[in-house]
Amino acid sequence: MLEAWNFSHSTFVFRGFPALQEHRRLLALPFTASYLSVLLGNSLLLYVICSVESLHSPMYLLICMLCVIDILVVTAIIPNMLLGLLFDWDEISLAGCLTQMFFTHFLSSLESTLLLVMALDRYVAICHPLRYTEIVDSSLFMKLLLFTLLRSGSIMGTLVGLADSLRFCSSNLIQHCYCDHMALVSLACDSTEKNTAAGLAVIICFVGVDIPLILFSYMKILSAVLRATAPDEDRWKAFHTCGTHLIIMMCFYLVGSVTFLSHNLNIPIPTDVNTFMGLMYILFPATVNPIIYGVRTKEIRNGFFRIFKLRVQTAMTVKVAPAGKRQM
Repeated sequence: MLEAWNFSHSTFVFRGFPALQEHRRLLALPFTASYLSVLLGNSLLLYVICSVESLHSPMYLLICMLCVIDILVVTAIIPNMLLGLLFDWDEISLAGCLTQMFFTHFLSSLESTLLLVMALDRYVAICHPLRYTEIVDSSLFMKLLLFTLLRSGSIMGTLVGLADSLRFCSSNLIQHCYCDHMALVSLACDSTEKNTAAGLAVIICFVGVDIPLILFSYMKILSAVLRATAPDEDRWKAFHTCGTHLIIMMCFYLVGSVTFLSHNLNIPIPTDVNTFMGLMYILFPATVNPIIYGVRTKEIRNGFFRIFKLRVQTAMTVKVAPAGKRQM
C-alpha cells in the first residue's frame, strides 16, 4: 500500500487528437507544411534584416528577436509532435516533459513581452519622434531584455517547479500533443490548488498587464495619426496597419487565454479542439508574423528586392565572364 502511495509515473504518452487517431498520419501533412513555412518565412526575414544595413535600427532588431522566438517555440513542440503522428513515438519522460513545458511557456511569454515592447517602441516613434533616439537607446534595450528574461524565467520556472513536485499515480496519458502545463497537472493525484493559482497568475501577469498597455499604445498612436494627417491614404494606411497588428495580437492572447483557462476553470472543451487551439496559439503568430512585419513593411520589402537583384546580377556576371574570356 505504501509503494502504491509513493508511485509516480516517470513516462507519459501524448493523446492529442483521440477522435482522429486513424488519420494521424494525414494530420502530419498540414503541420509539416506549417512548420516549414515558419522556418522559411522567419529565416528569410532574419536574413534580410541582417543583410541590409539601413534596417539595423531598434524596430527591426525587435522584429529579428520576434523571428528567433517564433522559430524556437515552434521547434520546441512540432518536430516531436510529428514523430508521434508519423511513427507513433508518443512517449516522453517526466524530465523531458517538464523541459518542453518550460521552454514552450517561457518562449510564449517572451513573445508576449516583445509584442508589448514593439507597441511601446511605435508609440515613442510616432508620438514623441524628436525624443525617440534619446529614449530608445542601447541602455534601455538592455534593461528591457533583462526585465523580460527575469519576468518570464521566474514565473515559468515557478510554474514548472510546482508541476515537478506533484505525483502522477493514475493515468499517464496527456490529452495534448505537447507538454502543456495544465494538461500534465490534471493527471496529478495530489492537490493542484497551487498549480491552478499559478496558472491564473500567468494569465493575469501577461494578459492582464500586457494587453491594456498594448491597447493604450495603439490608441495613442491612432490619436496622433488622426491629429497629424488629413483623411487620405496615409490615414487609412495607419488604421489598416494598427488594426492588423491588433487583430494578430488579440488572436494570440485570446487563444492562449482559452487554452490556459480551459483546465484551470474546468471549461468543457473537447480534447481535439483544445489540442488544436493549443497548437494554433503557437503556430498562427509564428506563421503570420513574417507577413505582417515583413512583407507588409515597405523598408523590409525594398531590402528583399535589393538583395534579390544583387544576387541575380552577381549570378549573371559569373556566367557571362567565362564566356567572354573564351571569346578572347
